[in-house]
Amino acid sequence: MNIRLIVLGAVVVGVGGWGYTKWSYGRTHESTDNAQVEGHIVPIVAKVGGYVQSVKVDENATVAPNAELVRLDDREYAVKLAQADADLAAARATAGGRGVDGQAATMVRTASSQRDVGSAQVAAAQAQLTKAQSDLARAKELAAKQIISLAQLDAAQAMATAAEAQLEAMSRQVSAATSGIANAEAGVRLAQARLAAAEAARENAALQLSYTSITTPLSGTVSRKQVEVGQLVQAGQTLMSIVADSGVYVTANVKETQLARVRAGQKVELEVDAYAGATVEGVVESIASATGAKFALLPPDNATGNFTKVVQRVPVRIRITKALDKDRPLRPGMSVLANIIVQ
Repeated sequence: MNIRLIVLGAVVVGVGGWGYTKWSYGRTHESTDNAQVEGHIVPIVAKVGGYVQSVKVDENATVAPNAELVRLDDREYAVKLAQADADLAAARATAGGRGVDGQAATMVRTASSQRDVGSAQVAAAQAQLTKAQSDLARAKELAAKQIISLAQLDAAQAMATAAEAQLEAMSRQVSAATSGIANAEAGVRLAQARLAAAEAARENAALQLSYTSITTPLSGTVSRKQVEVGQLVQAGQTLMSIVADSGVYVTANVKETQLARVRAGQKVELEVDAYAGATVEGVVESIASATGAKFALLPPDNATGNFTKVVQRVPVRIRITKALDKDRPLRPGMSVLANIIVQ
């Protein structure tokens, strides 16, 4: 009888102690097992299409920033770059540049020279007309006095008429030369615009060629490799993913009934399932502004007639402050038990 009482007492004390421990722990902690490790997973996407010439990495390989992962056949893009270089050279020959005048600028200078020559010829024709008109006036006076013959008067009249026609012709040539300058200057602007377009096309061709070498923007581990040598890939196609080797954090989905005591800056104890409950230290970094259900593919519509109240969960982001050793890395997707210290 005494043994039974002793055993029963021990059980009561044990259960009571366990209950008190849980009660005390619950007063100072908010816990959830709906938590997992998150990380930065970057999809590696082809920017241009083409046949895969070589694949430089294997699944689960570790890569450094800017390391080449895949190379596409670049011959087609090299030809396009050569064509763009030729077009640029032709445009530069027309527009000029780099201290060398182009054809368009030469045409402007030629038209300007023609206008200057025409202006000089107009001045000479004007002087010739003035002289011819003076000679005609004198000839009329002399003819009136019958000092010269009518034939001489007619000759003076013809000289004045010819000088006037010459001046008019020279003036038309100057006007044409002026119009030629305007056209040539418009040609210069057009040539410069075509040069700018050729430079942009050349830059784009060089950029497209550089895209045949596909690199990683960060260090990490290759995952979900979906590309092989000889495969035809399209622009925008995902070839693999890189899981960053740093920047992991934990997302804990806390019940809305627990959220009242959770604040940013509170310390967190994280028990990692993969490592037999080994503890990682963290701190609450931020609390989501909406429940997880609001971001679901099909968010719940509570306006319908059938409604069942379900406790919602709010994502809480936890920053890792003290991780495990390098032989026990935290990988995205791992399950953890998050214990937030609220007091």
